Amino acid sequence: MQAYEFYATPENGTIKLPEQLKNRITSGVKVILLEYRLKGLGLEEKRIKKRTDSLSPVSIDTRGWVFDKDEANER
Repeated sequence: MQAYEFYATPENGTIKLPEQLKNRITSGVKVILLEYRLKGLGLEEKRIKKRTDSLSPVSIDTRGWVFDKDEANER
């Protein structure tokens, strides 16, 4: 079972699938409705800002190290 999540506003009791899902869904579906009310509750949607300030690349010099595949798989 594959799950897809999207937001929609019903129009006359009908919820339309997003365009990118129309060709993916070719069989029956199980529908679970979760009502959300963003306005007035302080839950306005906010984009998640990608944090890069605390992440930095790590470089390790592995020259001279001996790697044994069988020994590593034993662990």
